[in-house]
Amino acid sequence: MAITALSAWWFLPFVLPICAYAAYTDLARMKITNRAVLALAGVFIALGWAVLPSLDVYLWRLAQLAIMLGFGIVLNAAGTMGAGDAKFIAASASYIALGDLRLVIALLAAALLAAVLTHRIARHTPLRKLAPHWQSWEQGKKFPMGFALGMTLALYLILGALNGA
Repeated sequence: MAITALSAWWFLPFVLPICAYAAYTDLARMKITNRAVLALAGVFIALGWAVLPSLDVYLWRLAQLAIMLGFGIVLNAAGTMGAGDAKFIAASASYIALGDLRLVIALLAAALLAAVLTHRIARHTPLRKLAPHWQSWEQGKKFPMGFALGMTLALYLILGALNGA
């Protein structure tokens, strides 16, 4: 992996609760809050300069955030993605080493499949009674992407901590 184990270990305890919060709010309210996105970006800004290998790497990762935010704004305007999803993806992009892009795409595909299956199964079983007021149960074909996006970033950082450079 291109991410360093050191940076992944430093980011992990701060990012995991944010990912869990984003998944929960998206499941419960179909909304990834600005609080979660700002916290995710804030952790990177606060720690990234100290735990990444160089200032160049840090600045490039900030550029990744800006680039992905631009793409997200366009996709949101086209109606293909929610604004919270776009902002969460942009903030998450700062944590991703460019050399790990293929891995992250594979993780996202696996997390998305697992999240959709889990959500759909829970929606049609007595498990739904554990959270009867979640808005995501009644959304038809719409899906709370924060569930899969949070899982993807969390898994990436866990893998990075265990197998990083």
